[in-house]
Amino acid sequence: MFKRFEQDKRPPVQIFVDGIAVAARQGDTVSAALLASSCDVRRSTAVSGALRLPYCMMGVCFDCLVTIDGVGNRQGCLVPVTEGMQIEIQKGKREIGK
Repeated sequence: MFKRFEQDKRPPVQIFVDGIAVAARQGDTVSAALLASSCDVRRSTAVSGALRLPYCMMGVCFDCLVTIDGVGNRQGCLVPVTEGMQIEIQKGKREIGK
């Protein structure tokens, strides 16, 4: 979806998106890393199932909600990636207790 600058020399960080290894860069937010990946990162809303992508990239719109390391409804645009981070794209409503 997006391309990185070839001059981007920041150290790589490996994250996992729905169980698939994805290369990110140190300093990326989860949303920036997802948009730069080749993964389908569209989440679906809980009520209507409408598809959403990260939009505002500053924590206002909530279209970037993901599950990070088992904790749901995290705003990916506000969370920096860390080595080995487990990210799940949210599909619809979550079950209580998950």
